Amino acid sequence: MRKALYLLAAISDRDFEWLLSVGKHQAVSAGQDLILEGSPINALYIVLSGIFSVSVEGLGDNELARISTGEVLGEISFIDARSPTATVRAVEDALVWAIPRSQLTAKLSQDVAFSSHFYRAIATFLSDRLRNTLGRLGYNNDFPPEIDKDDALNPTIEGNLELAKVRLDWLLSH
Repeated sequence: MRKALYLLAAISDRDFEWLLSVGKHQAVSAGQDLILEGSPINALYIVLSGIFSVSVEGLGDNELARISTGEVLGEISFIDARSPTATVRAVEDALVWAIPRSQLTAKLSQDVAFSSHFYRAIATFLSDRLRNTLGRLGYNNDFPPEIDKDDALNPTIEGNLELAKVRLDWLLSH
């Protein structure tokens, strides 16, 4: 499931307009690091196009995951204010929507409704990620084997899924 849909489904039209006003497109060339393990980052990213590879130095820099359109990057470091635990490198030319950390932090401290929706969305997709990881490790029997765990729809976004898709398409086209 595209994790950006959780965020885009949770926020209001006013908050989406705010994201449009403060965010910006950022091109990332193939082979370029968007996030470097251990180095602070100053934005939260939504992948608009391209593919990214995730690796961890302590695991031999082997690829742990691939990230593509509609995923969110930098959310863990945003939440816990620590340096990233992985490197995220563009596998091909890519485009992200960068939301500056300083402006997002200010918005979260000033707007209780936005803050509530934002943190709920982040918590929901981090919960899904943990469930999926545990399932891959054999510790989670919530999903029958025939269901693709990455595409299992979390019920918290079902009602606003179409709106979230329209918002993601808007980011892609502008």
